[in-house]
Amino acid sequence: MKTQLKVLLVVALTAFFIGCQKDFLDVDPIGKLTVEKFYNTDKDATSALIAAYDILQWMNARDWNSAYLVKTFPSDESTVGGGDSGDQPPYQELGNFNYGPSNATITAVWQSNYFGIYRANLVINNVKPESELRKQIIAEAKFLRAYYFFEIASMFGKGPIILTELAPSEYSQPFEETEAIYNQVVKDLNEAIEDLPLKSQYAAEDVFRASKGSAQALLGKTYLYAKKYAESAAAFESVISSNEFALQENFSTLFLQESEFGVESVFEVSFVTTVGYDWGTFQWGGNRAMENNITWQLTGPRGDYFQPGNTGLIGGWGFNYPQQSLYDAFVAAGDTVRKKASILSLADLRAQGGDWTNENSWGWDGCIRVKYGTRGDETGGPVNELNYGTNLRLIRYADVLLMAAEANHLAGNDSKAGTYLNQVRDRANLAPYSGDIMQAIKNERRIELCFEGVRFLDLIRWGDAPAVLGSYGFVTGKHERYPIPQDEIRNNSLSSQNNGY
Repeated sequence: MKTQLKVLLVVALTAFFIGCQKDFLDVDPIGKLTVEKFYNTDKDATSALIAAYDILQWMNARDWNSAYLVKTFPSDESTVGGGDSGDQPPYQELGNFNYGPSNATITAVWQSNYFGIYRANLVINNVKPESELRKQIIAEAKFLRAYYFFEIASMFGKGPIILTELAPSEYSQPFEETEAIYNQVVKDLNEAIEDLPLKSQYAAEDVFRASKGSAQALLGKTYLYAKKYAESAAAFESVISSNEFALQENFSTLFLQESEFGVESVFEVSFVTTVGYDWGTFQWGGNRAMENNITWQLTGPRGDYFQPGNTGLIGGWGFNYPQQSLYDAFVAAGDTVRKKASILSLADLRAQGGDWTNENSWGWDGCIRVKYGTRGDETGGPVNELNYGTNLRLIRYADVLLMAAEANHLAGNDSKAGTYLNQVRDRANLAPYSGDIMQAIKNERRIELCFEGVRFLDLIRWGDAPAVLGSYGFVTGKHERYPIPQDEIRNNSLSSQNNGY
Protein backbone atom coordinates (compact mmCIF):
# COMPACT_ATOMS: atom_id res chain seq x y z
CA MET A 1 0.00 0.00 0.00
CA LYS A 2 2.82 2.39 0.82
CA THR A 3 4.31 1.88 -2.63
CA GLN A 4 0.93 2.69 -4.15
CA LEU A 5 0.67 5.80 -2.00
CA LYS A 6 4.15 6.85 -3.08
CA VAL A 7 3.09 6.53 -6.72
CA LEU A 8 -0.02 8.59 -6.04
CA LEU A 9 2.02 11.32 -4.39
CA VAL A 10 4.53 11.45 -7.22
CA VAL A 11 1.78 11.60 -9.83
CA ALA A 12 -0.04 14.25 -7.83
CA LEU A 13 2.92 16.52 -7.44
CA THR A 14 4.03 16.00 -11.02
CA ALA A 15 0.60 16.90 -12.35
CA PHE A 16 0.06 19.74 -9.94
CA PHE A 17 3.38 21.46 -10.50
CA ILE A 18 4.20 20.54 -14.13
CA GLY A 19 7.65 21.60 -15.20
CA CYS A 20 8.60 22.91 -11.75
CA GLN A 21 12.26 22.28 -10.95
CA LYS A 22 12.30 24.54 -7.90
CA ASP A 23 11.41 23.81 -4.28
CA PHE A 24 7.95 22.26 -4.15
CA LEU A 25 6.38 25.22 -2.35
CA ASP A 26 8.16 27.83 -4.48
CA VAL A 27 5.82 27.80 -7.48
CA ASP A 28 4.70 30.41 -9.95
CA PRO A 29 1.13 31.73 -9.50
CA ILE A 30 -1.43 29.76 -11.47
CA GLY A 31 -3.46 31.96 -13.84
CA LYS A 32 -7.25 31.96 -13.74
CA LEU A 33 -7.65 30.09 -17.03
CA THR A 34 -5.12 27.42 -15.99
CA VAL A 35 -6.94 26.85 -12.71
CA GLU A 36 -10.26 26.45 -14.50
CA LYS A 37 -8.77 23.87 -16.84
CA PHE A 38 -6.84 22.01 -14.18
CA TYR A 39 -9.79 21.22 -11.91
CA ASN A 40 -12.06 19.99 -14.70
CA THR A 41 -11.18 16.30 -14.31
CA ASP A 42 -11.43 13.86 -11.42
CA LYS A 43 -7.77 13.00 -11.88
CA ASP A 44 -6.65 16.60 -11.49
CA ALA A 45 -8.91 17.18 -8.51
CA THR A 46 -7.48 14.09 -6.84
CA SER A 47 -3.94 15.24 -7.60
CA ALA A 48 -4.61 18.62 -5.96
CA LEU A 49 -6.04 16.85 -2.90
CA ILE A 50 -3.01 14.57 -2.59
CA ALA A 51 -0.83 17.68 -2.64
CA ALA A 52 -2.78 18.93 0.40
CA TYR A 53 -2.17 15.62 2.20
CA ASP A 54 1.53 15.82 1.32
CA ILE A 55 2.01 18.72 3.74
CA LEU A 56 1.40 16.30 6.62
CA GLN A 57 4.54 14.41 5.64
CA TRP A 58 6.58 17.53 5.14
CA MET A 59 5.59 19.27 8.39
CA ASN A 60 6.36 16.24 10.56
CA ALA A 61 9.60 15.14 8.87
CA ARG A 62 11.35 18.29 7.73
CA ASP A 63 15.02 17.98 8.61
CA TRP A 64 15.49 19.69 11.99
CA ASN A 65 12.04 21.32 11.74
CA SER A 66 9.55 18.61 12.75
CA ALA A 67 6.16 19.70 14.09
CA TYR A 68 6.06 16.44 16.05
CA LEU A 69 9.20 17.46 17.95
CA VAL A 70 8.00 21.03 18.51
CA LYS A 71 5.06 19.54 20.40
CA THR A 72 7.27 17.02 22.22
CA PHE A 73 10.41 18.79 23.48
CA PRO A 74 8.73 21.24 25.91
CA SER A 75 7.05 18.37 27.78
CA ASP A 76 8.30 16.44 30.81
CA GLU A 77 8.46 13.08 29.04
CA SER A 78 11.81 13.55 27.27
CA THR A 79 14.94 15.66 27.07
CA VAL A 80 16.12 17.24 23.82
CA GLY A 81 19.40 15.32 23.75
CA GLY A 82 21.71 15.55 20.75
CA GLY A 83 25.49 15.70 20.81
CA ASP A 84 25.78 18.58 23.27
CA SER A 85 24.13 21.84 24.33
CA GLY A 86 25.01 23.42 20.98
CA ASP A 87 23.54 20.66 18.82
CA GLN A 88 20.57 22.17 16.96
CA PRO A 89 19.99 25.31 19.10
CA PRO A 90 16.32 25.73 18.05
CA TYR A 91 15.58 22.31 19.56
CA GLN A 92 17.60 23.08 22.70
CA GLU A 93 15.57 26.30 23.13
CA LEU A 94 12.36 24.25 23.11
CA GLY A 95 13.66 22.04 25.91
CA ASN A 96 14.58 24.89 28.27
CA PHE A 97 11.81 27.35 27.29
CA ASN A 98 14.28 29.83 25.83
CA TYR A 99 12.51 30.00 22.47
CA GLY A 100 11.31 33.22 20.92
CA PRO A 101 9.75 34.53 17.69
CA SER A 102 12.88 33.70 15.66
CA ASN A 103 12.99 30.00 16.59
CA ALA A 104 13.34 28.20 13.25
CA THR A 105 11.37 25.09 14.20
CA ILE A 106 8.40 27.05 15.52
CA THR A 107 8.47 29.21 12.39
CA ALA A 108 8.44 26.05 10.26
CA VAL A 109 5.35 24.75 12.06
CA TRP A 110 3.49 27.99 11.42
CA GLN A 111 4.52 28.04 7.76
CA SER A 112 3.72 24.41 7.06
CA ASN A 113 0.21 24.66 8.50
CA TYR A 114 -0.57 27.70 6.39
CA PHE A 115 0.89 25.98 3.33
CA GLY A 116 -1.52 23.14 4.09
CA ILE A 117 -4.42 25.57 4.44
CA TYR A 118 -3.49 27.13 1.10
CA ARG A 119 -3.48 23.80 -0.69
CA ALA A 120 -6.76 22.74 0.91
CA ASN A 121 -8.30 26.06 -0.16
CA LEU A 122 -7.29 25.40 -3.77
CA VAL A 123 -9.33 22.20 -3.70
CA ILE A 124 -12.31 23.59 -1.80
CA ASN A 125 -12.63 26.69 -3.97
CA ASN A 126 -11.94 25.18 -7.39
CA VAL A 127 -13.38 21.65 -7.39
CA LYS A 128 -17.08 21.72 -8.23
CA PRO A 129 -19.29 19.21 -6.34
CA GLU A 130 -20.66 17.70 -9.54
CA SER A 131 -20.26 14.04 -8.55
CA GLU A 132 -20.03 11.91 -5.43
CA LEU A 133 -16.26 11.61 -5.90
CA ARG A 134 -15.80 15.36 -6.11
CA LYS A 135 -18.01 15.90 -3.07
CA GLN A 136 -15.76 13.47 -1.20
CA ILE A 137 -12.62 15.27 -2.42
CA ILE A 138 -13.96 18.59 -1.15
CA ALA A 139 -14.87 16.95 2.16
CA GLU A 140 -11.34 15.57 2.55
CA ALA A 141 -9.91 19.01 1.83
CA LYS A 142 -12.18 20.52 4.48
CA PHE A 143 -10.95 17.94 6.97
CA LEU A 144 -7.35 18.81 6.14
CA ARG A 145 -8.01 22.53 6.41
CA ALA A 146 -9.65 21.91 9.77
CA TYR A 147 -6.64 19.89 10.93
CA TYR A 148 -4.19 22.62 9.95
CA PHE A 149 -6.30 25.33 11.58
CA PHE A 150 -6.60 23.22 14.74
CA GLU A 151 -2.81 23.04 14.94
CA ILE A 152 -2.57 26.83 14.65
CA ALA A 153 -5.22 27.42 17.33
CA SER A 154 -3.91 24.85 19.82
CA MET A 155 -0.26 25.88 19.54
CA PHE A 156 -0.31 29.59 18.74
CA GLY A 157 -3.72 30.64 20.06
CA LYS A 158 -4.44 32.96 17.15
CA GLY A 159 -3.80 33.55 13.48
CA PRO A 160 -5.50 34.70 10.28
CA ILE A 161 -8.45 32.65 9.04
CA ILE A 162 -7.69 32.40 5.33
CA LEU A 163 -10.35 30.66 3.25
CA THR A 164 -9.42 31.88 -0.24
CA GLU A 165 -6.28 32.26 -2.35
CA LEU A 166 -4.95 35.72 -1.63
CA ALA A 167 -3.45 38.23 -4.03
CA PRO A 168 -0.14 39.78 -2.85
CA SER A 169 -1.98 42.97 -1.92
CA GLU A 170 -4.15 40.92 0.48
CA TYR A 171 -1.40 39.19 2.46
CA SER A 172 -1.93 41.31 5.60
CA GLN A 173 -4.92 39.62 7.16
CA PRO A 174 -6.36 40.30 10.62
CA PHE A 175 -5.58 37.79 13.33
CA GLU A 176 -8.47 35.89 14.90
CA GLU A 177 -8.43 34.53 18.43
CA THR A 178 -8.67 30.87 19.42
CA GLU A 179 -12.46 30.70 19.67
CA ALA A 180 -12.97 32.02 16.15
CA ILE A 181 -10.47 29.54 14.71
CA TYR A 182 -12.08 26.63 16.56
CA ASN A 183 -15.46 27.76 15.21
CA GLN A 184 -14.05 27.54 11.68
CA VAL A 185 -12.63 24.09 12.44
CA VAL A 186 -16.04 22.93 13.68
CA LYS A 187 -17.76 24.32 10.57
CA ASP A 188 -15.33 22.59 8.23
CA LEU A 189 -15.57 19.28 10.07
CA ASN A 190 -19.36 19.23 10.24
CA GLU A 191 -19.50 19.86 6.50
CA ALA A 192 -16.83 17.25 5.84
CA ILE A 193 -18.58 14.56 7.89
CA GLU A 194 -21.58 14.65 5.56
CA ASP A 195 -19.58 13.49 2.53
CA LEU A 196 -16.70 11.47 3.93
CA PRO A 197 -16.81 7.67 3.64
CA LEU A 198 -16.34 5.28 6.51
CA LYS A 199 -12.85 3.89 6.95
CA SER A 200 -14.12 0.44 5.91
CA GLN A 201 -15.37 1.84 2.60
CA TYR A 202 -11.90 2.81 1.40
CA ALA A 203 -9.94 0.54 -0.92
CA ALA A 204 -6.60 -0.70 0.41
CA GLU A 205 -4.60 1.87 -1.55
CA ASP A 206 -6.67 4.74 -0.11
CA VAL A 207 -6.63 3.99 3.61
CA PHE A 208 -4.32 6.96 4.25
CA ARG A 209 -7.23 9.30 3.45
CA ALA A 210 -9.48 10.91 6.03
CA SER A 211 -12.66 9.04 6.91
CA LYS A 212 -15.89 10.06 8.58
CA GLY A 213 -14.43 8.75 11.83
CA SER A 214 -11.30 10.87 11.38
CA ALA A 215 -13.43 14.01 11.12
CA GLN A 216 -15.68 13.04 14.04
CA ALA A 217 -12.62 12.36 16.21
CA LEU A 218 -11.03 15.72 15.35
CA LEU A 219 -14.37 17.38 16.00
CA GLY A 220 -14.51 15.82 19.46
CA LYS A 221 -10.93 16.93 20.13
CA THR A 222 -11.69 20.48 19.00
CA TYR A 223 -14.72 20.69 21.30
CA LEU A 224 -12.63 19.28 24.15
CA TYR A 225 -9.96 21.95 23.67
CA ALA A 226 -12.71 24.57 23.40
CA LYS A 227 -14.15 23.29 26.72
CA LYS A 228 -17.49 22.34 25.17
CA TYR A 229 -17.69 19.00 26.90
CA ALA A 230 -21.19 17.79 26.04
CA GLU A 231 -20.56 18.45 22.34
CA SER A 232 -17.17 16.75 22.61
CA ALA A 233 -18.66 13.65 24.22
CA ALA A 234 -21.30 13.44 21.50
CA ALA A 235 -18.74 13.66 18.71
CA PHE A 236 -16.59 10.94 20.27
CA GLU A 237 -19.67 8.78 20.77
CA SER A 238 -20.20 8.85 17.00
CA VAL A 239 -16.72 7.41 16.51
CA ILE A 240 -17.12 4.75 19.18
CA SER A 241 -20.60 3.62 18.16
CA SER A 242 -19.60 3.32 14.50
CA ASN A 243 -17.70 0.09 15.31
CA GLU A 244 -15.15 1.12 12.68
CA PHE A 245 -12.29 1.13 15.20
CA ALA A 246 -11.04 -0.96 18.11
CA LEU A 247 -8.05 -1.33 20.39
CA GLN A 248 -5.38 -3.53 18.85
CA GLU A 249 -4.94 -6.51 21.12
CA ASN A 250 -1.14 -6.62 20.98
CA PHE A 251 0.27 -3.29 22.19
CA SER A 252 3.86 -4.42 21.56
CA THR A 253 3.41 -4.24 17.77
CA LEU A 254 1.09 -1.23 17.68
CA PHE A 255 3.75 1.23 16.46
CA LEU A 256 5.51 -1.09 14.03
CA GLN A 257 5.01 -1.00 10.28
CA GLU A 258 2.99 -4.21 10.42
CA SER A 259 0.22 -2.37 12.29
CA GLU A 260 0.00 0.73 10.13
CA PHE A 261 -3.55 1.68 9.12
CA GLY A 262 -4.75 -1.09 11.41
CA VAL A 263 -7.88 -1.38 13.50
CA GLU A 264 -6.71 1.28 15.96
CA SER A 265 -5.71 3.84 13.34
CA VAL A 266 -8.10 6.78 13.05
CA PHE A 267 -5.73 9.01 11.06
CA GLU A 268 -2.02 8.73 10.37
CA VAL A 269 0.73 10.14 8.18
CA SER A 270 2.30 7.72 5.73
CA PHE A 271 6.01 7.56 4.90
CA VAL A 272 7.92 5.23 2.59
CA THR A 273 11.36 3.59 2.47
CA THR A 274 11.47 3.30 -1.30
CA VAL A 275 12.79 6.69 -2.41
CA GLY A 276 16.37 5.52 -1.98
CA TYR A 277 17.92 8.70 -0.61
CA ASP A 278 21.68 8.79 -0.11
CA TRP A 279 23.90 11.51 1.35
CA GLY A 280 23.99 13.30 -1.99
CA THR A 281 20.29 13.15 -2.88
CA PHE A 282 18.59 13.63 0.50
CA GLN A 283 16.40 16.75 0.60
CA TRP A 284 18.31 18.75 3.20
CA GLY A 285 16.94 22.21 3.91
CA GLY A 286 14.40 24.37 2.17
CA ASN A 287 10.80 23.74 1.26
CA ARG A 288 11.21 20.34 -0.34
CA ALA A 289 9.02 17.28 -0.50
CA MET A 290 9.83 14.62 2.10
CA GLU A 291 8.60 11.06 1.61
CA ASN A 292 10.65 9.41 4.34
CA ASN A 293 10.61 10.14 8.06
CA ILE A 294 14.00 11.55 9.00
CA THR A 295 12.57 12.40 12.44
CA TRP A 296 12.92 8.77 13.52
CA GLN A 297 16.63 8.82 12.69
CA LEU A 298 17.10 12.09 14.57
CA THR A 299 15.46 10.64 17.66
CA GLY A 300 17.14 7.23 17.83
CA PRO A 301 19.59 6.57 20.69
CA ARG A 302 22.95 8.10 19.80
CA GLY A 303 24.95 5.50 17.93
CA ASP A 304 28.24 6.57 19.56
CA TYR A 305 27.14 5.07 22.87
CA PHE A 306 24.31 2.66 22.09
CA GLN A 307 24.83 -1.09 22.03
CA PRO A 308 21.44 -2.58 21.04
CA GLY A 309 21.80 -6.18 22.14
CA ASN A 310 18.64 -8.01 21.11
CA THR A 311 16.30 -5.02 21.45
CA GLY A 312 15.73 -4.79 17.69
CA LEU A 313 16.77 -1.13 17.78
CA ILE A 314 19.66 0.53 15.97
CA GLY A 315 21.51 3.73 16.71
CA GLY A 316 20.31 7.19 15.71
CA TRP A 317 21.43 10.76 16.29
CA GLY A 318 20.47 11.04 19.93
CA PHE A 319 17.55 13.46 20.23
CA ASN A 320 14.40 12.89 22.33
CA TYR A 321 15.73 10.77 25.21
CA PRO A 322 13.06 9.60 27.68
CA GLN A 323 13.13 11.03 31.19
CA GLN A 324 13.50 8.73 34.17
CA SER A 325 10.34 10.21 35.70
CA LEU A 326 8.30 8.77 32.82
CA TYR A 327 9.77 5.32 33.39
CA ASP A 328 8.91 5.71 37.08
CA ALA A 329 5.30 6.53 36.13
CA PHE A 330 4.99 3.18 34.33
CA VAL A 331 6.41 1.42 37.38
CA ALA A 332 4.07 3.23 39.76
CA ALA A 333 1.11 2.21 37.60
CA GLY A 334 2.22 -1.44 37.61
CA ASP A 335 2.17 -1.29 33.82
CA THR A 336 4.58 -3.79 32.32
CA VAL A 337 2.75 -4.23 29.00
CA ARG A 338 3.08 -0.67 27.72
CA LYS A 339 6.38 -0.02 29.51
CA LYS A 340 8.14 -2.78 27.58
CA ALA A 341 6.86 -1.38 24.26
CA SER A 342 7.56 2.25 25.12
CA ILE A 343 10.68 2.71 27.23
CA LEU A 344 13.71 0.80 28.56
CA SER A 345 15.78 1.58 31.62
CA LEU A 346 19.51 0.95 31.51
CA ALA A 347 18.92 -2.22 33.53
CA ASP A 348 16.28 -3.34 31.02
CA LEU A 349 18.68 -2.65 28.16
CA ARG A 350 21.47 -4.63 29.78
CA ALA A 351 19.09 -7.49 30.51
CA GLN A 352 18.53 -7.70 26.74
CA GLY A 353 22.25 -7.86 26.05
CA GLY A 354 22.68 -4.18 25.23
CA ASP A 355 24.46 -1.31 26.91
CA TRP A 356 24.96 2.45 27.07
CA THR A 357 28.63 3.35 27.26
CA ASN A 358 28.48 7.02 28.35
CA GLU A 359 26.13 7.77 31.20
CA ASN A 360 27.36 11.39 31.23
CA SER A 361 26.36 12.03 27.62
CA TRP A 362 24.32 15.16 26.92
CA GLY A 363 20.62 14.75 27.69
CA TRP A 364 20.85 11.12 28.77
CA ASP A 365 18.56 10.40 31.71
CA GLY A 366 19.00 6.66 32.01
CA CYS A 367 16.40 5.45 29.51
CA ILE A 368 15.94 4.43 25.87
CA ARG A 369 12.80 5.09 23.84
CA VAL A 370 11.21 2.01 22.24
CA LYS A 371 7.98 3.50 20.85
CA TYR A 372 8.74 4.87 17.36
CA GLY A 373 12.24 3.49 17.84
CA THR A 374 14.94 3.23 15.19
CA ARG A 375 14.62 -0.27 13.75
CA GLY A 376 16.78 -1.72 11.02
CA ASP A 377 13.87 -3.60 9.46
CA GLU A 378 11.79 -0.42 9.03
CA THR A 379 14.20 1.46 6.80
CA GLY A 380 15.82 0.83 3.44
CA GLY A 381 17.73 2.22 0.48
CA PRO A 382 21.44 2.81 0.02
CA VAL A 383 21.64 4.73 3.32
CA ASN A 384 19.37 3.33 6.02
CA GLU A 385 19.54 6.48 8.16
CA LEU A 386 17.84 8.51 5.42
CA ASN A 387 15.02 6.16 4.47
CA TYR A 388 12.78 5.50 7.46
CA GLY A 389 9.21 4.66 6.49
CA THR A 390 7.50 4.23 9.86
CA ASN A 391 4.21 6.14 9.96
CA LEU A 392 3.20 8.73 12.55
CA ARG A 393 -0.18 8.08 14.16
CA LEU A 394 -1.93 11.44 14.49
CA ILE A 395 -5.17 10.08 15.98
CA ARG A 396 -5.67 6.56 17.27
CA TYR A 397 -8.58 4.90 18.96
CA ALA A 398 -7.04 4.72 22.45
CA ASP A 399 -6.67 8.50 22.34
CA VAL A 400 -10.32 8.78 21.29
CA LEU A 401 -11.42 6.63 24.23
CA LEU A 402 -9.40 8.65 26.73
CA MET A 403 -10.63 11.97 25.32
CA ALA A 404 -14.17 10.57 25.42
CA ALA A 405 -13.64 9.59 29.06
CA GLU A 406 -12.45 13.11 29.85
CA ALA A 407 -15.29 14.80 27.96
CA ASN A 408 -17.93 12.60 29.60
CA HIS A 409 -16.48 13.19 33.06
CA LEU A 410 -16.45 16.95 32.57
CA ALA A 411 -19.99 16.77 31.16
CA GLY A 412 -21.15 14.96 34.31
CA ASN A 413 -21.30 11.34 33.12
CA ASP A 414 -18.71 9.48 35.19
CA SER A 415 -20.26 6.10 34.48
CA LYS A 416 -19.54 6.32 30.76
CA ALA A 417 -16.21 8.04 31.44
CA GLY A 418 -15.11 5.13 33.61
CA THR A 419 -16.17 2.59 31.00
CA TYR A 420 -13.96 4.16 28.32
CA LEU A 421 -11.05 4.68 30.68
CA ASN A 422 -11.18 1.07 31.81
CA GLN A 423 -11.22 -0.23 28.24
CA VAL A 424 -7.77 1.30 27.74
CA ARG A 425 -6.55 -0.01 31.08
CA ASP A 426 -7.86 -3.49 30.36
CA ARG A 427 -5.75 -3.72 27.18
CA ALA A 428 -2.71 -3.10 29.43
CA ASN A 429 -3.84 -5.83 31.86
CA LEU A 430 -4.55 -3.24 34.57
CA ALA A 431 -7.42 -3.32 37.04
CA PRO A 432 -10.26 -0.79 36.75
CA TYR A 433 -9.29 2.67 37.94
CA SER A 434 -9.84 3.78 41.51
CA GLY A 435 -9.83 7.17 43.16
CA ASP A 436 -10.23 10.53 41.44
CA ILE A 437 -11.33 9.87 37.87
CA MET A 438 -9.84 13.02 36.36
CA GLN A 439 -6.44 12.26 37.85
CA ALA A 440 -6.78 8.68 36.62
CA ILE A 441 -7.45 9.95 33.09
CA LYS A 442 -4.41 12.23 33.27
CA ASN A 443 -2.21 9.40 34.48
CA GLU A 444 -3.50 7.10 31.78
CA ARG A 445 -2.90 9.61 29.00
CA ARG A 446 0.66 10.14 30.20
CA ILE A 447 1.67 6.51 29.80
CA GLU A 448 -0.64 5.39 27.00
CA LEU A 449 0.22 8.32 24.71
CA CYS A 450 3.85 9.04 25.62
CA PHE A 451 6.05 10.11 22.67
CA GLU A 452 3.00 10.83 20.51
CA GLY A 453 3.23 14.62 20.70
CA VAL A 454 0.24 15.20 22.98
CA ARG A 455 1.68 15.58 26.51
CA PHE A 456 2.67 19.26 26.35
CA LEU A 457 -0.67 20.42 24.96
CA ASP A 458 -2.48 18.23 27.52
CA LEU A 459 -0.64 19.96 30.36
CA ILE A 460 -1.48 23.36 28.87
CA ARG A 461 -5.22 22.74 28.51
CA TRP A 462 -5.48 21.13 31.95
CA GLY A 463 -3.75 24.10 33.56
CA ASP A 464 -1.10 21.75 34.97
CA ALA A 465 1.87 23.12 33.02
CA PRO A 466 3.05 25.63 35.65
CA ALA A 467 3.28 22.96 38.35
CA VAL A 468 4.72 20.21 36.16
CA LEU A 469 7.02 22.28 33.94
CA GLY A 470 7.95 25.23 36.14
CA SER A 471 11.29 23.71 37.09
CA TYR A 472 12.15 23.35 33.38
CA GLY A 473 11.64 27.08 32.74
CA PHE A 474 7.92 27.30 31.94
CA VAL A 475 6.58 30.80 32.66
CA THR A 476 2.87 31.17 33.44
CA GLY A 477 1.15 33.63 31.13
CA LYS A 478 3.76 33.15 28.41
CA HIS A 479 4.48 29.58 27.46
CA GLU A 480 0.85 28.49 27.12
CA ARG A 481 1.29 29.65 23.51
CA TYR A 482 4.16 29.51 21.10
CA PRO A 483 5.32 32.88 19.76
CA ILE A 484 4.03 34.17 16.46
CA PRO A 485 7.05 33.91 14.11
CA GLN A 486 8.99 37.12 13.70
CA ASP A 487 8.67 36.98 9.91
CA GLU A 488 4.88 36.99 10.27
CA ILE A 489 4.96 39.96 12.64
CA ARG A 490 7.27 41.87 10.29
CA ASN A 491 5.31 41.12 7.13
CA ASN A 492 1.77 41.41 8.49
CA SER A 493 0.93 44.83 9.89
CA LEU A 494 -2.34 43.44 11.27
CA SER A 495 -0.75 40.76 13.44
CA SER A 496 0.18 41.01 17.11
CA GLN A 497 2.65 39.03 19.20
CA ASN A 498 1.64 36.63 21.95
CA ASN A 499 2.18 37.68 25.55
CA GLY A 500 5.74 37.52 26.89
CA TYR A 501 7.57 37.46 23.56
